[in-house]
Amino acid sequence: MKNFFQPGNTITLTAPYAVASGEGLLVGAIFGVASGTASLGETVETALVGVFDLTKVGSQAWAAGAKVYWDDTNKRCTTVATDNTLIGVAVEAVASGAGDTIGRVRLNAAF
Repeated sequence: MKNFFQPGNTITLTAPYAVASGEGLLVGAIFGVASGTASLGETVETALVGVFDLTKVGSQAWAAGAKVYWDDTNKRCTTVATDNTLIGVAVEAVASGAGDTIGRVRLNAAF
């Protein structure tokens, strides 16, 4: 195919805010996980597919298979859809303790 460019599992994006390796970022409708550190306006390789441990809202229980959204204001995952962007699904349950702030998410790479 002459028009094939790349598989698209990882793409280069311009960081909309400072990000560290392993942190989520949202550029328009594209959500991914930074493969490196970047300051605002710098380019960063960004993974669009895969399973990642991401920061989540503490005191919020997750069930395996629950839809996971990105809260771009607070830069963390949540199961609350209102005003947030769907990014994937939880792949395992997470307790609702205040210290339970990491959730395992399979990115949907839909956008």
